[in-house]
Amino acid sequence: MTDGFKVGYPQALLYYKYFPLWETFFNRLGVEVVLSGPTNKALLNLGTVEAENELCLPVKVFYGHLLALADKVDAIFIPRMVSVEKSAYTCPKFMGLPDMARATETRLPPIMDPTINWKLGWRQYVKTIIELGSQFTDNKAKILGAYHAGVQSLHQYQDKIRAGATPIDIIESKEAPRAGVADLRIGLAGHPYNIYDKYISMNLIKRLREMGTDVVTAEMIPHSELEKESQTLPKHLFWTFEREVVGTVFHWSRRNSVDGIIYVLAFPCGPDSLIQSLLEHEMRRERSTVPMMSLVIDEHSAEGGFLTRIEAFVDMLSRKKKLAGRVAN
Repeated sequence: MTDGFKVGYPQALLYYKYFPLWETFFNRLGVEVVLSGPTNKALLNLGTVEAENELCLPVKVFYGHLLALADKVDAIFIPRMVSVEKSAYTCPKFMGLPDMARATETRLPPIMDPTINWKLGWRQYVKTIIELGSQFTDNKAKILGAYHAGVQSLHQYQDKIRAGATPIDIIESKEAPRAGVADLRIGLAGHPYNIYDKYISMNLIKRLREMGTDVVTAEMIPHSELEKESQTLPKHLFWTFEREVVGTVFHWSRRNSVDGIIYVLAFPCGPDSLIQSLLEHEMRRERSTVPMMSLVIDEHSAEGGFLTRIEAFVDMLSRKKKLAGRVAN
């Protein structure tokens, strides 16, 4: 079955988090992975027309990538992401993505939708991986070897990010700018699909770097640190990815390790909006001295207004730092 078999991988949502794992896994099983390509206006328009109006921007973008793969591959890989840890869940929409894909009006190739649910334990997860790989080979050792190689690829990817590169730098095979050279350091918080998709984020990382800032993101912080910070909340958050955002912002604000924080969230994401209010409340309560600006993105976001807000924020941080320097002297 693997001879010439092509699996489509939508370059959206959790692509920026787990792609090296699954690309290596399929390649080791002799399967070609075909990406839908970077987001652009045409893809976003495709997704906006196909998706329900109430869905958030990242899911509308996902629809566009899905449709872009329709006539290019033999199957499309859309895992049903229920839980990536035992104590929490992912976004409900991630759980329903395979069903949403099958409900599109456009005729799609078969959907490969393994259920990733760590709440069921390690044994069930291994069984899921073997069932996925058995579509291409009966050799269980080969399947598990392919998965192990995929995990190694993911760890190498994560090591590069912790060393200061962003997923964009790695995907485009560019070297990350040398840290510590810029006058300002800005923490960019938010889900990977909001900040690393160059089109919907309006190339925010590149623009911030062009303004003379170092950019740091959540993936550059050890996961154990994010967990430790998020656990200081009075109640445990049961959304994994929202808890990562909270841990990220707390890590920066409590250590004063950045000059400012930009939180990128998508409209109309309910969990994102809740987390935004929670972060603002907690930072006020703790009398944080690190300024935070929220940027809400949707398909109607205007580039002019977007850039004006970023430029004003960077200018404010620069003035604040210069004033602090004069006072210290």
